[in-house]
Amino acid sequence: MEIGIFIVLGVVAVVVIYFIVIYNNLVNIKHNVAKAWANIDVLLKQRHDELPKLVEVCKQYMQYEQETLEKVMQARSAVASAREQGNVPALGGAETQLRLGLGNLFALAEAYPELKANDNFQHLQQRISGLESAIADRREFYNESVNINNVRIEQFPDVIVARLFDFSDKPLLEFSEEQKADVDIRALFGS
Repeated sequence: MEIGIFIVLGVVAVVVIYFIVIYNNLVNIKHNVAKAWANIDVLLKQRHDELPKLVEVCKQYMQYEQETLEKVMQARSAVASAREQGNVPALGGAETQLRLGLGNLFALAEAYPELKANDNFQHLQQRISGLESAIADRREFYNESVNINNVRIEQFPDVIVARLFDFSDKPLLEFSEEQKADVDIRALFGS
């Protein structure tokens, strides 16, 4: 009889330890998603701070391109709003508009040789391009972390622990079809 109790207690202990390991793994995955988002957030803030400087430099040379400059600043505001709210789907749409606006701005800058030669413009253009590349890299890491999270909380037996402790799926950072499409360079240069 005592051996039966020890066997039952042993099985219960193994099951409890197994669920603790699953829980700890899910917590680790959840925090990896949060860390990946925080890395994107830092870069978005840095780019957010650089864009007004770029627009100011451009305003000095591009007096007839106010609409393009305004679109960049409106998109900047939309990105900031979505970022502050943690609204990943809205961020994807706002990012699309901002990237299109920056593409148009850089394309229009080609028509202004003095602007292209300006050291501040060149520095800001390189800085923003570098930030864009870093954001793309971090977005890939974020989406991979989200994918791992979403798969694990649906797999058995993790799904049991995930439901018990209210682990939830996270949204991927996706961009619109517009942004995924090839860029029409002729349209950007007005040819």
